[in-house]
Amino acid sequence: MGDILAHESELLGLVKEYLDFAEFEDTLKTFSKECKIKGKPLCKTVGGSFRDSKSLTIQKDLVAAFDNGDQKVFFDLWEEHISSSIRDGDSFAQKLEFYLHIHFAIYLLKYSVGRPDKEELDEKISYFKTYLETKGAALSQTTEFLPFYALPFVPNPMVHPSFKELFQDSWTPELKLKLIKFLALISKASNTPKLLTIYKENGQSNKEILQQLHQQLVEAERRSVTYLKRYNKIQADYHNLIGVTAELVDSLEATVSGKMITPEYLQSVCVRLFSNQMRQSLAHSVDFTRPGTASTMLRASLAPVKLKDVPLLPSLDYEKLKKDLILGSDRLKAFLLQALRWRLTTSHPGEQRETVLQAYISNDLLDCYSHNQRSVLQLLHSTSDVVRQYMARLINAFASLAEGRLYLAQNTKVLQMLEGRLKEEDKDIITRENVLGALQKFSLRRPLQTAMIQDGLIFWLVDVLKDPDCLSDYTLEYSVALLMNLCLRSTGKNMCAKVAGLVLKVLSDLLGHENHENFGSQKQDVLSVPVCLAHWPVPGPSGIAVSHHLAPNIPPPHAIPLIQPYVNGALYSILSVPSIREEARAMGMEDILRCFIKEGNAEMIRQIEFIIKQLNSEELPDGVLESDDDEDEDDEEDHDIMEADLDKDELIQPQLGELSGEKLLTTEYLGIMTNTGKTRRKGLANVQWSGDEPLQRPVTPGGHRNGYPV
Repeated sequence: MGDILAHESELLGLVKEYLDFAEFEDTLKTFSKECKIKGKPLCKTVGGSFRDSKSLTIQKDLVAAFDNGDQKVFFDLWEEHISSSIRDGDSFAQKLEFYLHIHFAIYLLKYSVGRPDKEELDEKISYFKTYLETKGAALSQTTEFLPFYALPFVPNPMVHPSFKELFQDSWTPELKLKLIKFLALISKASNTPKLLTIYKENGQSNKEILQQLHQQLVEAERRSVTYLKRYNKIQADYHNLIGVTAELVDSLEATVSGKMITPEYLQSVCVRLFSNQMRQSLAHSVDFTRPGTASTMLRASLAPVKLKDVPLLPSLDYEKLKKDLILGSDRLKAFLLQALRWRLTTSHPGEQRETVLQAYISNDLLDCYSHNQRSVLQLLHSTSDVVRQYMARLINAFASLAEGRLYLAQNTKVLQMLEGRLKEEDKDIITRENVLGALQKFSLRRPLQTAMIQDGLIFWLVDVLKDPDCLSDYTLEYSVALLMNLCLRSTGKNMCAKVAGLVLKVLSDLLGHENHENFGSQKQDVLSVPVCLAHWPVPGPSGIAVSHHLAPNIPPPHAIPLIQPYVNGALYSILSVPSIREEARAMGMEDILRCFIKEGNAEMIRQIEFIIKQLNSEELPDGVLESDDDEDEDDEEDHDIMEADLDKDELIQPQLGELSGEKLLTTEYLGIMTNTGKTRRKGLANVQWSGDEPLQRPVTPGGHRNGYPV
């Protein structure tokens, strides 16, 4: 009761203020009279009269600035005392502000005695023009205001019929009346009684608390799911560990009886202890007969991996970039294409590169989503050899990444343009190499495989490969790899059946191509898959690159074009067709293959034996006939391999004072920071593969060698 009496005067004052605000005049009189009779003092609300007087002063100052044409004073007061929520959110306030800007822009034309001061007039017109280009741009689509956007550019608005209304005597007084009414409404709204403010704030506070609690609940549920997954994994690892421990105890007991533990047994135990990612390569990389090897590997697997923080690259103004790529000079186009490619090829694999690619795609850098005749893609047909080559390099860089291929595949014209450029390009070898490289990477996607087969690309490849000595290393590798990928499809095999003799002759000649002489020395590091594993799409020669940290003395992959796995894969695949088998038998293919068994290494011998077995089979192997031509995208793994050839033999170099690369992009095309994280596509379920049987899903040689799940 004491607390109520202590605050009674203030509470009664709040009630009185609200009744006055809501214009309950009779109720207010009765309330005041009863308070007086009961001897209850009414406390005046603090600041009420002060706010009223201050509001009136501001209104008078705004009206005075309006009358005097004092633009700066008016809009300084306007922005200071009219809240941004009203200025930007209330349609009446927006329209009024637009007309007020017009009033000040034409003030000197209407009210100057004699000729208005040109400098002052230009300043007012410039101020109005700036408003139209910034805040006033929001009303540019409104029919009512559209004519006034031409006002700053009309030499004499007073005689222009579109602006006749502005210079009538009644226009300014009517605008002033609207201004006064608006200010009165704002003033009344700003004098909100404290009782109403308390009610609103309390309700808003409760709403915010509920939102926070809901957010915390969602976050807690998310963490709960994460912890549950971790718990299940820990529990599975624990059960696995108990099982291994029990076996080791049994083994120790057996050693007491004189029974020795074999390296194979130790290997099987260690494989079970390692993570899935390491299991595939463990057997090939660890010598279990050396004492201490297994324990060292196990301890090393528990060492925490420190991830290096890599900053995101600055965002770019892609609208300006694309405009200059279409309308700029050939030299500027070449430097921009080079810089954009370098952003992809030199960025760190992971978040930095993914963010760069995502920015390119979300801003449709190559105009794959555009149907305009003039697009960035058309640079592939530029009259400039340099621009054509650099455009082909950029497309090849896009195609090197799974998300990039998905983006390019959205436009069917991209494939048609690349096929056309591949067949027409005879001036520039590097342009043709990059176009071919992009197409080979496209062949990882089933719909694009289908389109290439239907376009007769197999015939073109076979024709080119008839004379492999005339081809560059890159062209030879990627041509054979592309041919193999297309031969994996039923439609591709049927195409080969039409020219079976020619295809078999070309492939048998490639088996003996002289660039295989050093193949045997690299077998352990370069390729460890039999031909039965090679008959699915591969990401291109870079996918079988030598692991330099394992074999530092082996030359780079492109020193010797390693086409053997692709030739073997193509042969194995097309020999599943009865008519091609008949043709092969007729030309003595088995004898040809057995010649290579005598000369080859163990890995090559095993692959050729698979081919001979296929050649002599009478039925199709399981899983070859069927539905390999349906257009599901399940075949493609995330092959993200950025080969060094993309940046080889640059044609242009900047002159003194000329910008290039990242400096060109960040100096001339810096944009607002809009980098967003990339959402990864959901991968295939982890299906472990046993080396005793063929792979059941697509695989890359590099991915298979590193033990990634199939």
